[in-house]
Amino acid sequence: MLIGITLTSILLPAFSADQLLTTDFQQESFQKTIDFFEYARAFATANGIPENIPQSWHANLYMTYVNTSGLHMLYAGLINITFGLNAYFTIPMQTFMMHYKTENQTRDVLMASTFLMLLAFNETSDSIHQNSPDMNDTLWASFSMGFDLSQLGATLPILNSKTETIPLTSTTDKLQWTWGMKYTNLTAYWWQTWINPNDPHYQQNWPTAITVYDELTFTYNLTINPTTKTATLTENHIIGKMNHLLLFTAPFWLYLNNTGTYLLGNLVPNSPTIYQFLQENQIKMSIVNFQTSVLLDHTTYSQTTTGENVTDNEKIVSDSQISTYADDGEKIFDVAFGTKQTYKLYNYTADPTETQYDTYDSTTRTAKINSFANNTGLFTYHIGLMKFLPFVTYNMNPQLYNKAKDTITNMTKANYFYLTAYPTYSGYKIEHDPTFTIYLTPSAATAATPPNWIGIIILTAIIITTTATAIVIVRRRKHAQLTQTTQPPTKTA
Repeated sequence: MLIGITLTSILLPAFSADQLLTTDFQQESFQKTIDFFEYARAFATANGIPENIPQSWHANLYMTYVNTSGLHMLYAGLINITFGLNAYFTIPMQTFMMHYKTENQTRDVLMASTFLMLLAFNETSDSIHQNSPDMNDTLWASFSMGFDLSQLGATLPILNSKTETIPLTSTTDKLQWTWGMKYTNLTAYWWQTWINPNDPHYQQNWPTAITVYDELTFTYNLTINPTTKTATLTENHIIGKMNHLLLFTAPFWLYLNNTGTYLLGNLVPNSPTIYQFLQENQIKMSIVNFQTSVLLDHTTYSQTTTGENVTDNEKIVSDSQISTYADDGEKIFDVAFGTKQTYKLYNYTADPTETQYDTYDSTTRTAKINSFANNTGLFTYHIGLMKFLPFVTYNMNPQLYNKAKDTITNMTKANYFYLTAYPTYSGYKIEHDPTFTIYLTPSAATAATPPNWIGIIILTAIIITTTATAIVIVRRRKHAQLTQTTQPPTKTA
């Protein structure tokens, strides 16, 4: 029944979106919700670029922008997306990007960070990295596909996904900014996956499980320090507790919640709750991100504090940081994990109010790029649909255009992928916040004049929408296989 409901098109009211204007980026800041596919179509038409985005596609993004002290920061979070099915999907996708001049004012930098997905894991006797998901562990990739069924009067929280935006605010001196987004009641499909870089793939039949967790929240805090010539961005994320678990054990689905395990609608006597089940089976949680950067006239490289290369390499960085440099040795940004190595875990069973918590050590490591970028079915469409990016950067500086085309649009050329794991889990609420630090030439704390990088700004939003597009197309492709019907061909550039 659940599969049938989630594959049914639900008619939703039209979304009211703002207009994104070129002049917006001359302002000190803005926050808007836009239909990015609509904007991209208009942008392509105005610049004589053959557009490949169907008119029935819409992607509503919450965007915030800060333009001060020599720094341009753009954030884009996906609210919902549709592909002409009369259904809007809620998929948590997050990207932030910062443009600035390096500390010596010698070059322009564009750095971008993208949240890809949650990754659950169970360690095996052959595990390579303790308390971190690796290719010898049992892994499940999560695709969050929330549906809002409130228009049908549905009372089940399992599919009533919502999105809340956290407004952009600042201090009076314009040196501290906060914003974010909160997704609630997200339905996640879990597919077993393998991340051997020589053979990355995932299970292409039925999902192993379907879960609902009550929130996934991202809160960002940007602090600019003209004295130290740095800007730090702290990304606080909350993974809410799991409320429902549907586990496929052929030929049945088992349903678990906080009261026990149900088979065919009947409570199994003395059965484990959802939290007991996850603990007994040692299911652990992690997140997957990738980091990239662009310099007009230089390449970049990234390494640990001890000088170890992390690009396409597996290195534990839990108690340290990763620094990215220009090829001549100038540092351009850090991502620090040791400053907040611990995470908070709220034990719902012991404290239903979730006001008390225990702290545990997280584990962060870098990963082989091909393990994710070339994982057929998971990210193949990401790479293919990112071909939209060069079209909307067509009228940019040619050097910048070529750099963006060869780096930002290609996950295989990321500076690095990193995985942050939470070994003690049991399905409870997690709160954690890594820190990003950039090294820039600060100007007075007033609005800076943006360079000709409007196309790069659009880049961030498309990374979000193409990632979401990839996930929905995978689901539609799978549905076509299951129902033996023919879906329309996917259009790519």
